[in-house]
Amino acid sequence: MVSISKQKDHFIFEVKGMHKLWAFKSELVIPADHVLNAFPFSEHENGRKGWRAPGTYVPYMITAGTFHLDGTKIFWDVVNEDNSIVVVLKDEEFKELIIEVEDPATAIKLLSGS
Repeated sequence: MVSISKQKDHFIFEVKGMHKLWAFKSELVIPADHVLNAFPFSEHENGRKGWRAPGTYVPYMITAGTFHLDGTKIFWDVVNEDNSIVVVLKDEEFKELIIEVEDPATAIKLLSGS
């Protein structure tokens, strides 16, 4: 699970609990103007994960860490896809963040600046 907060002109994505171990990250700091879009995972056109390095993948249990797909890097931290969102980025190490959050609608609203 990931919590999202905004401090000045940056979003802080904090990886919670044991997910830090599985994802090999504890926090991502992204400038607000590098967030292009955020939407529910159910609307993602491609559920492919790619190959992990470093990361954790246990089918039907957890996907967490850095995954490489079609020449891009994607950060995953998902146990329950129903509570997951996709954050599309520009000019960052990761092209997308696919993360589980407590309240997807509230997270999308925060990231969209609404």
